[in-house]
Amino acid sequence: MSQAPSLPATPAPVTWMVTRHPGALEWLQAQGLQGRCVPHLDPQLVGPGDRVIGTLPLHLVAAVCARGAHYLHLSLDLTPELRGKELSAEQLRACGARLEAYTVRACDDGGPAPSTGEREA
Repeated sequence: MSQAPSLPATPAPVTWMVTRHPGALEWLQAQGLQGRCVPHLDPQLVGPGDRVIGTLPLHLVAAVCARGAHYLHLSLDLTPELRGKELSAEQLRACGARLEAYTVRACDDGGPAPSTGEREA
């Protein structure tokens, strides 16, 4: 009796933690998350079923989602005084750090027409 050919193994989903901030990485690890920590993400490396965590710009989130991955945004409620500062994991907790899932799709229509600055009557 012959055996059926085996299918190629599907790679296990990867969790990508996209940050260059030590406090953010510490906070993510305190949440029990593990994965590949990278300072910048090449969306071409992301596969279907992967999980991408970070604060990426929309065009990169759209590319990640188009590849079948899941995006979790590290959201914070920052005060104006803390903007642009390196935050510790404790400061992130104090700012209500949380992960929020988003699905983003780029629009094909190119968006609204450029404004001429004049209003139609």
